Amino acid sequence: MSANHKLLLTFKSDLYTYSLEQLRYISKEGVWSIGQMYDHLIVVAHEYLDNMETCSISNEEQVLGKTQFGEELYKNGGFPPIKIRLPDELNSPPNNTDSKEDLIRRMDQLMQRLSHWESKVNDIYSNYKVEHGGFGWLNAKEWYDLVMMHFHHHLRQKEELESYIL
Repeated sequence: MSANHKLLLTFKSDLYTYSLEQLRYISKEGVWSIGQMYDHLIVVAHEYLDNMETCSISNEEQVLGKTQFGEELYKNGGFPPIKIRLPDELNSPPNNTDSKEDLIRRMDQLMQRLSHWESKVNDIYSNYKVEHGGFGWLNAKEWYDLVMMHFHHHLRQKEELESYIL
């Protein structure tokens, strides 16, 4: 089992340990609940995989590359250990109404989708790209890898949110 699968399995299995109250608990204004963090991770992962799939059916080469931040991100294999706040228009609060079962089901669907593409993503032509607002033009493999980088990035937030409820 790959490290990526282990990380997602950890996120999924941790869902079983939270009560509904813990999942939805917001410690203070501007801080997400654990459930909102999961919703955010799942929604964004599907957006990244949608872009990966767009690359897979593209037939138009893109010669432009990544931004400087995008180059750094991929060189380092992940996000810097800082909190990143998106502009308000991109930062509407995630859903905080899913049940534990809903989030588990959504994690299962995401894991199935990732598994489906795992063996195919390396075969997608690397000059078929979709633009990311902050990182520049990314190919299918880069979009796929970004899913796991994003989950890794939220590990610290997960630990912080857990400290408020446990």
